[in-house]
Amino acid sequence: MATHTSETVTRTIRRWIVPAAEPWGACIGDINTAAAAACRAYREAHGIAEGGRMPDDALRFHCRDDAIVIELWVETTE
Repeated sequence: MATHTSETVTRTIRRWIVPAAEPWGACIGDINTAAAAACRAYREAHGIAEGGRMPDDALRFHCRDDAIVIELWVETTE
């Protein structure tokens, strides 16, 4: 008789969207604030202490036509 297991994986994608309309683009203060919030969220989701080292690929930055988007994924398995 064959044996097997199964699992369900749920992925939550969190995004911080910083306006970057032309001709001025995004302000560094807004990017820093959003990045800090995203770092806190990543640490909370993965149990990393404040100031603890995060993986280099923890956050992803994407360019949209009028915004910079900082994104992280959190997966949970049932």
